Amino acid sequence: QALLVESGGGWVQPGGSLKLACRASGFTLGDYVIGWFRQVPGYDREGLACISEGGGSSSYGASLKGRFTISRDNAKNTVTLQIDRTNPEDTAVYYCAAGLDLYCSASWGLPGESEYEYWGQGTQVTVSS
Repeated sequence: QALLVESGGGWVQPGGSLKLACRASGFTLGDYVIGWFRQVPGYDREGLACISEGGGSSSYGASLKGRFTISRDNAKNTVTLQIDRTNPEDTAVYYCAAGLDLYCSASWGLPGESEYEYWGQGTQVTVSS
C-alpha cells in the first residue's frame, strides 16, 4: 500500500525555522515528483513547492519570498521542506503529495493539486508567540 507520512510540524515562534519531512512507503519515492501544499481552514489548498524525481529541479510558489527550501534524499525515501523566518501566516496544515510524470521546474511552475496521485494526512504547523 502506497503511503506518505508527514512529520516535523508543531509550534514555532515567529522568525524561527522548521523542517518538515515527507516519508514514503509502499512505492519508490524517486520515481515521483513531490509537492508540498498547505491549507488553512476555510481556504483553498495552496501549492508551495515541488521537486523533480532526481532533485535536479524545483519550483516554488511566488508568495513564499525565498523562505522555503525543498530537498530530497531518495536513498532515504524522504523529501524535506525547510521553512525559515516563519510568520503567523504560515500557520496551516502542511501536506506532501506524489505524482508521476509531472512537470516541475522554475519555467514550468507548480503542478496543480489534481495532478498528484498520493497524499499524506498532513502535519499541523502553528506559528505564534
